[in-house]
Amino acid sequence: MDPDDLVFHPWAVQGPRDVPTLVGGSGSYVVDESGRRYLDFSSQLVFTSLGHQHPRIVAAIKAQADRLCTLAPGHASDIRSEAARLIVEVAPERLGHVLFTTGGTEAIEHAVRMARLYTGRPKVLAAYRSYHGSTTTSIHLTGDPRRWASDTGAAGAVHFFGPFLYRSAFGSRTPEEECERALAHLEQVILLEGPSTIAGLVLESVVGSSGVLVPPPGYLRGVRELCDRHGMVYIADEVMVGFGRTGAWFGVDHDGVAPDLMAFAKGVNSGYVPLGGVLVSDAIYELFTKRPYPAGMTYSGHPLACAAAVGAINAMHEEHTIAAAARLGTDILGPALRELAGKHESVGDVRGIGGLWSLELVRNRLTKEPLVPAGATAAGNAPMVAVAKACRERGLLPLVLGNRLHVAPPLNVTDSDAAAGLTILDEALSVADTYL
Repeated sequence: MDPDDLVFHPWAVQGPRDVPTLVGGSGSYVVDESGRRYLDFSSQLVFTSLGHQHPRIVAAIKAQADRLCTLAPGHASDIRSEAARLIVEVAPERLGHVLFTTGGTEAIEHAVRMARLYTGRPKVLAAYRSYHGSTTTSIHLTGDPRRWASDTGAAGAVHFFGPFLYRSAFGSRTPEEECERALAHLEQVILLEGPSTIAGLVLESVVGSSGVLVPPPGYLRGVRELCDRHGMVYIADEVMVGFGRTGAWFGVDHDGVAPDLMAFAKGVNSGYVPLGGVLVSDAIYELFTKRPYPAGMTYSGHPLACAAAVGAINAMHEEHTIAAAARLGTDILGPALRELAGKHESVGDVRGIGGLWSLELVRNRLTKEPLVPAGATAAGNAPMVAVAKACRERGLLPLVLGNRLHVAPPLNVTDSDAAAGLTILDEALSVADTYL
């Protein structure tokens, strides 16, 4: 038996898999057991923002391990406090406190719990094209097909259409129209559901794995205004895009807004040790100075994870990672991916910002029919499987989700490595073209 068969794999049909066994890595590359290198154009699941084996992060973990490997959350911890200080320093205004979790889905769970306790209301709004995690509340809030198998319709989740000009639900022709109409639709949902029943709204500041949907200018400001008008808590889901992925510290920074709660994970420490959290506004924090917060986690603020965060955030400051991510989008990935779209009829749309991009693959550009349908079975997903295989055979690890190729290399990827990855994508898209 292959030792890999002993592992029960998430989001996968169990059984033998045709994937390399990875044993090492450095920078933008990982290495399999035969010594072959693969260019990681996915940052794993969009979390190795500083690449593999970054010396600053590794050293921070080792130094903390030599001092104190673990600690219950009820004790004070110098490294936990330092991680919180560095996070609050780069966060939007009014977010002055951090609840640490072990990942993004827990962060969403706790943010929603805080919003419900703060408002005394049961419902939470979320967009249809979204992913917020796979635990009970977060999977119900998720809006894409990954929700279907687990949705009982009983978690107080109410879905709405967010802005998506390429497949506009509102018949919009411009970003300005899409912004205006999406906000009008959201307000109608709020009014029809009853503002007095809605605790808050959870929204990816840039929709990540459900399509890389960058909101039009003004949309997040409109959401902030609607939440204020109706007494709702604005929860920003920055699990994938926070800590530099968009070319700003956080996605909300592009629209100059501050949410009431902000969930983070992934890029906070480049994924080296599991860590997530909720940035909590001063107003919500004040509620829990009068009553205990009724939840907790054994590994909240784990010292090794917090040490990794301290190492990663300091490295991002010193290496000017935010500026590098912005340049990666404007000067390298954006222009090159648009050029690929011009060469390949299978590419229906190119979307992205900073170090997060998506190629939406279609069977017909005019009808916009997806190359594979939403929630496709294994047989129906054959074209995307073939595209992913073409990438791996050429030494590239892509992130394939639905009918999309997501491009998310480490934010410190070199220009030459980015060019090499784009060349492989060009070749793999020729495989997609054969299915038209």
